[in-house]
Amino acid sequence: MVESSLTASRRRAVVGETRHLLFSVTPGAAWITVFLVLPSLYLMAVAFMTNGPYGLPEMPLSLDAFRQLAGFGFLGWSPGNAYTLLRSLWQTFVSTALVVIVAYPLAYYITTCREKWRPLMLLAVVVPSWTNQVIRTFGWMNLLAPGTPLSDLAESLGLIGPHMGLYPSDFAVTLGLVYNFLPFMVLPLYAAFEKLDVAQVQAAQDLYASPVRAFWHAVFPQTLPGLLAGTVLVAIPAFGMYVIPELLGGGKSMMLGNLVARQFSGGSNWPLGAAGAILMLLATFVGLYAMRRIGRRLGGGEEVVI
Repeated sequence: MVESSLTASRRRAVVGETRHLLFSVTPGAAWITVFLVLPSLYLMAVAFMTNGPYGLPEMPLSLDAFRQLAGFGFLGWSPGNAYTLLRSLWQTFVSTALVVIVAYPLAYYITTCREKWRPLMLLAVVVPSWTNQVIRTFGWMNLLAPGTPLSDLAESLGLIGPHMGLYPSDFAVTLGLVYNFLPFMVLPLYAAFEKLDVAQVQAAQDLYASPVRAFWHAVFPQTLPGLLAGTVLVAIPAFGMYVIPELLGGGKSMMLGNLVARQFSGGSNWPLGAAGAILMLLATFVGLYAMRRIGRRLGGGEEVVI
């Protein structure tokens, strides 16, 4: 009797915990299903449909959108889309590398400041991102336009022609990407630097390691999780960025995000736009997988959680 009552009470406890878990998980799962899973499935279905006379998808199913994305049209092959993809990859790589170069010393400097000043310095890094991205991009357009001090300086150094301005250009797009995503790299690196074991750095210095070797063997492995997390937060959205290339590039530095957006608006080719969106999703998964492999290799066999 006692054992049966204990079993019944345990069963009721398990049922109660299960109901509590379902009530806790169901709202979030429903939100993800309705606003993420179902739109993604619809997008994948659109990519395999035929482009109708008004740009809307229709039956039958075909692979024409992926052929057009690869550059094959009714006039043969064109390298335009391939150039857009390569430009997106190159801009993402350059922007992420520059963000890392700027964020590493900045995050380290913040951690070395007095504790009362650290929140203010972090706030100074984050506050610009509270402003709408379009407004910030228009601000850079005004700063890089012809006749501004930056453009006049570049003109005096012979970097640009007379009355050309630094905008629109690939340089303006890169500068806008670095400025926009810098906080997403500084914060993870700052969190990693706060946990830094200074004893390892001092041990490397006591063994007469050069500053470069001390950084590589004592500092870099400890800050690797923050670096990888920041790289994911910067590279993935930069690859599909739309606003900055559209405004600062002036239509001359189109990236994959611009190509996708134009197919749903002026281009009137929804299947092609959906195929480009699927390509961005695949690039995201490949990038995450590559970051995990790199983290495991550089982490000495230990998996670095991203």
